Amino acid sequence: MALLELVVNGVPRHVDADPERTLLSVLRDELDLTGSKYGCGEGQCGACTVLLDGVPRRSCQTRVGSIGGQAVTTIEGLEQDGRLHPVQQAFAETDALQCGYCTPGMIVEAVALLRRKADPSEAEVAHALEGHICRCGTYARIVRAVRRAAAAPKASR
Repeated sequence: MALLELVVNGVPRHVDADPERTLLSVLRDELDLTGSKYGCGEGQCGACTVLLDGVPRRSCQTRVGSIGGQAVTTIEGLEQDGRLHPVQQAFAETDALQCGYCTPGMIVEAVALLRRKADPSEAEVAHALEGHICRCGTYARIVRAVRRAAAAPKASR
């Protein structure tokens, strides 16, 4: 066990945890941030995706001791001042979720995409989300939601 200092959703946090534990388990079990989901445990489904310094990472494959001073952003950290992030809002408005299990990872990945490219094409959105599995098959609505968020006023991102 080691006392680790993490910055999660902009807040410094101290966690007494084995550095070899996954970031996902620490987020869920120690910090009670349950938005990121355990899907496959192999980094293949995308349900556990978080941002490390703005870059999407599979938290089920990331050892908590390896992140150093990188800022961790989870689905919970995307809303600001009680307002949903435009991607979160677009997912709700376009019914881009069904069971919702894949949704946090999809949204986090889409936020990173829109930060890299403000107005991606449908093909670019689909390519960015290739590593995410939606068992309900709502891919067309998910792409539509990301495109809708891209059209949102830039000041709200």
